[in-house]
Amino acid sequence: MNPNYKVDRAPRRSDEPIWWGLFGAGGTWFAMITPITILVLGILAPLGIIDAEALSYERVAEFATSIIGALFIIASLALPMWHAMHRVHHGMHDLKFHTGVVGKVLCYAFAFLITALAVVFVFMI
Repeated sequence: MNPNYKVDRAPRRSDEPIWWGLFGAGGTWFAMITPITILVLGILAPLGIIDAEALSYERVAEFATSIIGALFIIASLALPMWHAMHRVHHGMHDLKFHTGVVGKVLCYAFAFLITALAVVFVFMI
């Protein structure tokens, strides 16, 4: 071990675990749930493999207004956005665009805005 190395005995608290947690949740959701949603709603339903009555307006509205449906819609919109904005924030740093706290606040504020809009729109249904 380097004798000149000093251990910081009083490290500052970091907010990074929160952002990394949302990043991980968003990436997992986007990798596992979004492809299935696209398959069902974007391929199987239009091809007629899934009965059109299963996706009627009444059934979809009933699902969207249930607590499980509302949480699913909110998570489908919000979690991938947190993942994307965390990637943008760190990607700018990797590309030598050092925006500092302003860039961090703008990225996460945009993700929060999308999350808030998802909540508002789901509860307006």
